[in-house]
Amino acid sequence: MKHRSINYRNNPEVSVFMREPFLHIAFWLIYFLYPFLKSIGPANSPFHLYSQLNDLFFGMIVFYGSYFFFFPLGKKWSTMVFLLLFFCATGYLNFSIHNYLFGGTHTASYWTYSLSYISTYIILSLFAFVLFAIKDTYKTQQALEEAGRKEQEAKLSGLKAQINPHFLFNTLNTIYSSALKKDDKTPEMILKLSDNFRYILQQTQKERVPLKKEIAHIKDYISLQQIRLASKIAVDLNIELDDDEQLIAPLLIISFLENAFKYTSLLKGSGHPIKIRVTLKNRQFYFYCENPFSKKSAEDIDKNWEQSGIGISNTKKRLQFLYPEKHKLNIDDTQNIFRVTLQLQL
Repeated sequence: MKHRSINYRNNPEVSVFMREPFLHIAFWLIYFLYPFLKSIGPANSPFHLYSQLNDLFFGMIVFYGSYFFFFPLGKKWSTMVFLLLFFCATGYLNFSIHNYLFGGTHTASYWTYSLSYISTYIILSLFAFVLFAIKDTYKTQQALEEAGRKEQEAKLSGLKAQINPHFLFNTLNTIYSSALKKDDKTPEMILKLSDNFRYILQQTQKERVPLKKEIAHIKDYISLQQIRLASKIAVDLNIELDDDEQLIAPLLIISFLENAFKYTSLLKGSGHPIKIRVTLKNRQFYFYCENPFSKKSAEDIDKNWEQSGIGISNTKKRLQFLYPEKHKLNIDDTQNIFRVTLQLQL
């Protein structure tokens, strides 16, 4: 089971819900103190503490009754009718207790006070509705973003899960031929192939892996290709990392290597150079690969082989999703040399 840690400071959803109580406190402080400020101002309005506490109590009943119960029911006429009845009932209780506190002195002003309470409750419910609508809209937006994120993750998982069947079949054929010849390299090839697919099946389920594991996977892949293609290729590999524990998305550059070995294998002759450079300095990742290719051979390539594997187009999609605004990919195929340059800010 994967456990996700939550950064409360940087998580916008958590931040909003943590700040909401302070918004409520500030609102009710203003609601309670406003009559007091009027009493000490030029208007010199009377301020009664118990009366204001009573109004505060019933005002909060109306506000949170609307906020937590009525508004979640949706925009229905029945909801509006029950809400109005709720205002009347609460106003009646408020007036009764208010009248009790002042010894029945407000009986003559029953309708005046009732209308005053209902109008106040309507204003309070409007404030509650605004807050509810903002919060509900935010939740809906978060749900849509989460659904979109999960859809993208599903697509990425699908892209990562694609394995080049031709690489597998060709490697197995090479191992089979080596076994028939009783070649001493056969056990080593089986072990490297096993490690290769263990990495694909296990490590690629993670969002990020240490760079040293990705490099080990690449080396195993190159080693298998060197054994399979023998003297046809001459690999020039150079790797320089200042931090091999730096995390990176898995299988980002393997498609470029697959492409290099695939098209070089179509050439006639031997000693075709494949140049590979991998560096990491101050979290700046750099990958470069170049290989010779023949456009005529590329045109005659098996369509199933051409479309198999993770593919460069799939890698481009992953880069756009995983490292937006943090990568630069350049592909050039002039003068029968295929060059790939990738820069990443990790």
